[in-house]
Amino acid sequence: MLLALVSCAGHRAPSSSLKQPPSIRLNHHTVSRGDTLYSIAWRYGKDFRQLAAINGIKHPYSIYPGQRLKLSGDVPLQTASKPSVITKKSVVKQAATKKVIPAKTKKSLTESFTRQRPSTKHAGAIHWRWPASGQVISKFRPGDPLRKGVDIAGEKGESVSAAADGTVIYAGSALRGYGKLLIVKHSEVYLSAYAHNHRLLVKEGSKVKAGQRIAELGSSGTDRDKLHFEIRKNGQPVDPLTYLP
Repeated sequence: MLLALVSCAGHRAPSSSLKQPPSIRLNHHTVSRGDTLYSIAWRYGKDFRQLAAINGIKHPYSIYPGQRLKLSGDVPLQTASKPSVITKKSVVKQAATKKVIPAKTKKSLTESFTRQRPSTKHAGAIHWRWPASGQVISKFRPGDPLRKGVDIAGEKGESVSAAADGTVIYAGSALRGYGKLLIVKHSEVYLSAYAHNHRLLVKEGSKVKAGQRIAELGSSGTDRDKLHFEIRKNGQPVDPLTYLP
């Protein structure tokens, strides 16, 4: 009897957790039905561009069930082009057509750099707005896997709006702990997410405008009606309250 009790104590059922990603550090992810490159990058806190580069996946980032993706590593080097054969004839021809370019003065180099350097003022500026009208009941906390954004209270069916102009890159419920989820791409740097919705009103690939109704607030994947809202910068969670007006 004592041995049986010890055996049972050593094989307790694991407790459920909404932690994203799993606490065990993984090196690979096997693609399941419903996964997209964006949702996988979101799950593991990766920049989707880096994840694509590591796995040699080009735009539009198509993946398939059963595919094994590396979550870290070096970007594969591109295959070098075949060197051209140098002949005496080609050398003579190159020498005959080579033009002598006068050296630029310090002043001309400075002027050229000033003209070519793009202005950073208002470059890629995103005008954020609140995605829901309720009270904030949970705030962002750096390093806490359960507080990667803010929770906004509300009632089932209330409007969830796009926080800025963008394109819907994920619409589904495959990400554990997020319920019915929308992810919107606003630029190559910024993404936003809207979780625990009752109903999604837009599909992947849809273009949305700031303030547009994109979902109905709900409690999918959680214990009460609320909107969980996140902003990611280069794949990393940032405090939405520092961006929202």
